[in-house]
Amino acid sequence: MSPFNRTDPKQFIADFYTSFHNDLLDSDEGPGVIVDRYHTPDIVQIADGHRMDRDKLIAHTRPVRKNRPSGRWDVHEALVNGDRIAVRSTLYVRNRSRDLAIETHMFAQFTDDGRMRQAHILTHTLPADTGPVQPTPEVSEGQVRPA
Repeated sequence: MSPFNRTDPKQFIADFYTSFHNDLLDSDEGPGVIVDRYHTPDIVQIADGHRMDRDKLIAHTRPVRKNRPSGRWDVHEALVNGDRIAVRSTLYVRNRSRDLAIETHMFAQFTDDGRMRQAHILTHTLPADTGPVQPTPEVSEGQVRPA
């Protein structure tokens, strides 16, 4: 059974990250308990070439709790195949007095119960005044996309 059978893939990934973020900020539980709720014990995330296992992911959550950023995910595309998902999204973050827009491309694997097992993520920070990214128009084979 795929974790994506119960919901739209775009909604699944938006809910996954929103719930994870909110639990980190709103719960008194330890970060390890929250990480384990959303990730398998053998989680491996490779983001922009940096490998994070469970311990590094827990360490990564500490600044989130300290800085308490607000944000939203705009999921532009999400495609699934079995227990795997490919996502193109933009994360908008307000952290203290700084606004960030981060374009993300992710390939991930999830367990049947909706926990992330592995992910490969590429990011690109956009100019701070970037609004929601519009979908790229379809291009026929052989056409060049305008710059």
